[in-house]
Amino acid sequence: MTQLQNLLSLVEENEQLIQDALHKDLHKPKFESVLSEIQITLNDLYFAMENLRTWMQPEYNIGKNLATRMDDCFIRREPLGVVLIIGAWNYPLHLILLPLVAAIAAGNCAILKPSEICQATEQLLAELIPKYLSQDCYAVLCGGAEDTKSLLKNKFDHIFYTGSQVVARSILLAAAAHLTPVTLELGGKSPCFIYGHIDIQKAAKRLCWSKFFNTGQSCVAPDYVLCTAQTRDALLPALRETLQTFYGPDPGASPDMGRIVTPRHWRRLMDMLEKSKGKVVIGGESREEDKYIAPTVLVDVLESDALMQEEIFGPILPILTIESLDEGIDYINRQEKPLALYVFSDETSVVTTVLNNTSSGGFCGNDGIVHMALPGLPFGGVGASGMGSYHGRWGFETFSHRRGCMNRSWLLERVNVLRYPPYSDYNLGWLRWATTFKKNSWGGCSVIKILFWVCTGSLKYLSSVPDFY
Repeated sequence: MTQLQNLLSLVEENEQLIQDALHKDLHKPKFESVLSEIQITLNDLYFAMENLRTWMQPEYNIGKNLATRMDDCFIRREPLGVVLIIGAWNYPLHLILLPLVAAIAAGNCAILKPSEICQATEQLLAELIPKYLSQDCYAVLCGGAEDTKSLLKNKFDHIFYTGSQVVARSILLAAAAHLTPVTLELGGKSPCFIYGHIDIQKAAKRLCWSKFFNTGQSCVAPDYVLCTAQTRDALLPALRETLQTFYGPDPGASPDMGRIVTPRHWRRLMDMLEKSKGKVVIGGESREEDKYIAPTVLVDVLESDALMQEEIFGPILPILTIESLDEGIDYINRQEKPLALYVFSDETSVVTTVLNNTSSGGFCGNDGIVHMALPGLPFGGVGASGMGSYHGRWGFETFSHRRGCMNRSWLLERVNVLRYPPYSDYNLGWLRWATTFKKNSWGGCSVIKILFWVCTGSLKYLSSVPDFY
């Protein structure tokens, strides 16, 4: 608990330094830095500190059979040991500190490897972590890809990685050499399915905010929109109006619009945009000198388009058209399972149908990305979008070993003789009966028969004991 309190102090006492570092790395506005980096970390810390004593308690609600009825059976949570946490550049603070909250809560030591792409945040973490946390238990390693490869040659008790699928494969290979368990928080193309009756103005605001927050550089950002042609035609004017309201006539001059993280990432996005056969109907402007790309919307985009082959991870939103609810669901299910799936509709049946007939890491109806901010919900992927989860108790469980424990009583030794040699079919039959989980296996007949046997030391009279069901 002391280390969690110290981590809380680290964030609270250095909020301005954190904001400055994030602005330098990503041109993040204060609002987005506080909301998505600082406050989300504080909330997870508050939640963990409030609930940790409950999480740590042994779990005694264990199903027992007749043979173990007198025994003390429970599940005990124990630390894994020394864990490695590798963060990502798009949220360079919270993607390191949230896993660290979980690791500390579960009692582990941790090596932190922040993203080298966001150098200001990386250096700030390297300075602050040793000042606030125990240097015997927590350390920060700065460096590039080669340093990470060298680090992975060491044996850890768990590796927690946030980033791309390409690097994740290398992480898995390195972990396999030591049989190290791994949590992978990846990404994918998270769809936003808009269908049926809907308030188009509200939908446009929530879609624009969740897509262009952090300049679209969010692993859970809506990657593309699926809707009917009629909905698309109604949505486009609402998107133009919303973007004008959010960022003004020139988004590049707005203090609320961030920048692409590096020139390499900017060129990747522009290459995808240039190769696309879709039609740009909103935005499209860019400046290489300050890594700016305007919020951009494209229509007439096909499944085979360049924008649909990998996660976009930038302020570019393709709109694909479908003709029916089933067609939209079929399209989603043809793709890799996404990290998040969004459905916008006033019709509860539409939201429920999509939820019941698809699979994704997380799901949110009528909004985007906000589900990941609630500590009580697990956050993680499925299939190609990742494995394992965290936030709140789910992170505590990820970094804990659930140790099954049984303390046996010396009583009822007469029951134990059933398992000792010399073996017999007669004893085997009674042992199977005593260890079977079934309705009424602990009923009046069962208890009376066992008590009769314990008192008399004889099995031969058991068949004469009446049942009392």
